[in-house]
Amino acid sequence: MKYFFPAALLCLCLVACNTQKEAETKTSTVTNPIPLKFGDPFLLHASDGRYYMYGTSLGDGFEAFVSDDLVQWDSCGQVYKGGDSTQWNLDCFWAPEVYERDGKYYLFFSSNYRENPTNEGENFKIGVAVSESPAGPFTDLYDRPIFNPEYPIIDANVYFDDEQGKCYLYFSRCCYKHAVESEIADSLREAGSFQEIEESWVYGVELKPDFSGVIGEPVLLLCPPTKLNDRQSEWESRSATHGEVNRRWTEGSFLFREGDTYYIMYSANHYGGQYYAVGYATTTNPLGPFTKAENNPVLQENVSRGGNVMGTGHNMVLTMPDGNRYCVYHGRMTSNPDERVVLIDKLNISEDGILTVDGPTTEPKSLTLTLSKGGGK
Repeated sequence: MKYFFPAALLCLCLVACNTQKEAETKTSTVTNPIPLKFGDPFLLHASDGRYYMYGTSLGDGFEAFVSDDLVQWDSCGQVYKGGDSTQWNLDCFWAPEVYERDGKYYLFFSSNYRENPTNEGENFKIGVAVSESPAGPFTDLYDRPIFNPEYPIIDANVYFDDEQGKCYLYFSRCCYKHAVESEIADSLREAGSFQEIEESWVYGVELKPDFSGVIGEPVLLLCPPTKLNDRQSEWESRSATHGEVNRRWTEGSFLFREGDTYYIMYSANHYGGQYYAVGYATTTNPLGPFTKAENNPVLQENVSRGGNVMGTGHNMVLTMPDGNRYCVYHGRMTSNPDERVVLIDKLNISEDGILTVDGPTTEPKSLTLTLSKGGGK
């Protein structure tokens, strides 16, 4: 939903969004879905102690909402506006992620690149904008994408390795014009379902400290399985095998670290369908190689189990100062399957490193929240 504010009211809203709060730890009762209509949600616990939610919702940029308890949300209005003729981006503003670094806030996002000499149907690149406040306004850091590979890319995720003084960019190569041969593609062709299967793959690359470009060449980290007997093939191919679309996705990646292990979560299947689901893989190096988990998928529809949530995917992980982790993602309710809504559920990692998500849930649950400077990341 788009919100418009008179200038005076917008100023008041921005002041409200940035008001410092007393340090506090509290328990909040949250019921899914929370009252925000976002795709690709990203939840920032900013240094003012408040929680800011960003996501895919506007055709010409991004809006944000702020909360103290993840229950009541106030609009900050449109925090980034793109698509102007003087800007590098054109349309389709997707998957924002906001990071606080050295007192500033950086918004990474996907959009169609205005420079399109071959008139491609999908021309997505990744850009970055900056603001003094999590409530914006954000302005382009550079008048171009961060880098310009030969294929379209979406779903930026950034990991800051402060111990090594490095940062890494993770992204998904789009399915567009990326037909891939596999035993799954062969079986669907033989069944008369689809003549070809296009795929999206997740890559990682070191990012320059000033976000002006990348260092070295992107490394392929994750892609759909090629063999029918691979145990990941069934759940990662559901959209294709159920006839939704001739594509297999690996997208919406999010990386975090627990001890010496790096976890990368990712989404598979059609974001607009009922089979969208989340899995994860692990490694001991930010650029892999990654091994997919045996207990995938860790988040998927519950309609087949008597629930009312489907299309669960494109998640991020919010780590609180007390170590609690929450999985934030979008889904679709059976009561209105055309609308994406935001859900939050507890994420757990066992002593032997197994990741699980307590969701999707629609019952009230208690979340331990921290309202203080130096919030989660």
